[in-house]
Amino acid sequence: MSRARPGWLVAVCALVVAVSAWLPWLRSSAGNGGRANGIGGVAGAMPVPPPGFGVGQLIVLLSATLVVAGAMAARGVSVRMASTAALGISVILVVLALWFYRLYVYPPVTAAYGLYIAGGVAAAAVVLSIWTMVSGWRSAGIAGARR
Repeated sequence: MSRARPGWLVAVCALVVAVSAWLPWLRSSAGNGGRANGIGGVAGAMPVPPPGFGVGQLIVLLSATLVVAGAMAARGVSVRMASTAALGISVILVVLALWFYRLYVYPPVTAAYGLYIAGGVAAAAVVLSIWTMVSGWRSAGIAGARR
């Protein structure tokens, strides 16, 4: 019987976070209304976010890194380091999603479903990263004891 590989679930969560950056993260009721996604795309009248590299782009970059860390942990490549990195990156993603909310959500701008998906799935990635870390460190400890 093969053992569970929760690192793949972390990688899938990271992919969902990366894809959700193209969904609407912000809505505005000002003027004719508008919406903005996590990577800076704006449609309609949106007072935020400012142009240039921002929190949303950093979330996408870190989610790509989390895909790699989760896949490394799942494949058994540097399990301890990869699972620890996956936990750290997933916690940073949750903090960045909360920071995005804090920066850009104020009347008349409200959060849209893409931001909730990204934050929720990033929180799930934290839990799955803990599972990955526990199982990875346990299997690495057992493998080290056999030598």
